[in-house]
Amino acid sequence: MRVLGIDPGIAIVGFGFIDKQGHKLVPVQYGSIQTEAHTPDALRLKQVYEAAVQLIDKYKPDAVAIEKLFFNRNVTTALTVGQARGVLMLAAEQKGLPIAEYTPLQVKQAIVGYGKAEKKQVQEMVRMFLNLSAAPKPDDVADALAIAICHAHSATLQHKINEVHKR
Repeated sequence: MRVLGIDPGIAIVGFGFIDKQGHKLVPVQYGSIQTEAHTPDALRLKQVYEAAVQLIDKYKPDAVAIEKLFFNRNVTTALTVGQARGVLMLAAEQKGLPIAEYTPLQVKQAIVGYGKAEKKQVQEMVRMFLNLSAAPKPDDVADALAIAICHAHSATLQHKINEVHKR
């Protein structure tokens, strides 16, 4: 199973593709989509959407996992992140991909085992899970990989639950 994890944003979108091979998680590709500041939001959203479509076409994930919006004191930031999240979900939906959403708390619990873990702890666990020499940068990329890992683990658990209910 190949999972695309996404940490949405308007300036930086973190993305990470991982393959789940049995109990092993293998990084395929990761990085960020970046847009220029002082560019109209509509153009930035178009750039994010088009880049996401290209990545999906190239790496062909089986599922997409994206961070759920959480309360943000900066309303403007929350709105633009929500808009970016929308175009990213649209790109996945148009490709017929299942979309899973996880809160930062759920991701931290899945990765570190503690919902209020520090960013450095999450980054280090991502590095260890994927056997990387260093934590991915910027933070958005590490977060995207953490979201993908969270989904890989959750999908396995959900599959087992479904198997039990079929009996």
